[in-house]
Amino acid sequence: MKKPLTGILPIAPTPFLDDGQIDEGGMRCVLDCMIDQGVDAVCILANYSEQFLLADTERARLMRLCLEHMNGRKPVIVTISHFATHIAVERAQAAQSMGADMVMMMPPYHGVGIVPAPAVIFEHFQAVNDAVTIPIMVQDAPLSGAILTIDFLVDMATQLEHVSYFKIETPFAADKLAALIAAGGKHIMGPYDGEEAVTLLADLDAGATATMTSAMFPEQIRPIVQHYVDGDQATALTQWQRCLPLINHENRQCGLRACKTVFKAGGVIKSDYVRHPLKPMAIRTKSRLLALAKELNVMALNWGK
Repeated sequence: MKKPLTGILPIAPTPFLDDGQIDEGGMRCVLDCMIDQGVDAVCILANYSEQFLLADTERARLMRLCLEHMNGRKPVIVTISHFATHIAVERAQAAQSMGADMVMMMPPYHGVGIVPAPAVIFEHFQAVNDAVTIPIMVQDAPLSGAILTIDFLVDMATQLEHVSYFKIETPFAADKLAALIAAGGKHIMGPYDGEEAVTLLADLDAGATATMTSAMFPEQIRPIVQHYVDGDQATALTQWQRCLPLINHENRQCGLRACKTVFKAGGVIKSDYVRHPLKPMAIRTKSRLLALAKELNVMALNWGK
């Protein structure tokens, strides 16, 4: 990429059929819908893509399918997180060879009791850095159990050539973003918001330049970032306030199931199936979700009809 990636970079859901098999046609429709939503990039195989419920062969098949179908229409970020360093390296190399524009990865994690020391986490990222020539995004989220300090993140940004993007999803994310930008300067090419944009305004105030939400309604969230960057904070705030009930319901009540439910209701995909041990949403939760989405006239609700 010739310039830093900004705007809205949503996570693509992985559609399954009612029998739990991957819906390849549905995956292509998901990507086409996201392009019509006006996204600035697409992220695949992330946690909101149910990556932890995919077999290695399924993951490889989906990566190739997505990158071939996108065919350069928008940048593609491929999530490569894995506890084993050599597997993270292999995933990164495969993503780059197939045309990925960026990879995203968490620190190695396998439960709270198995968190490597900071020096080992650095080695993990360094191994991937040395194996590719495309940008690497650090996903800093509580799920990993790893505490990534500002000093540690800045050390990676300054010492590892390709580590230059940071998705901050920790508590008090805005404070961490502001501190990271202040300490890292030009080495922080992409300070990003996450968590479905539930803290987006605070994160933009802190200097975030993009948000990584679900794919449920990026056409409504992208203008928040754009208006803010253009200096129109009042319009950005008004739009965020419009979106906030749906953002909050997704973030607090639905999780990754929200996007699939809306996509199914709009004919983007055939099924909103989630793999066990995940469970479908309660009817009351789904009803509220769809009512909020309809009130906002979410594009995906009509995309496939």
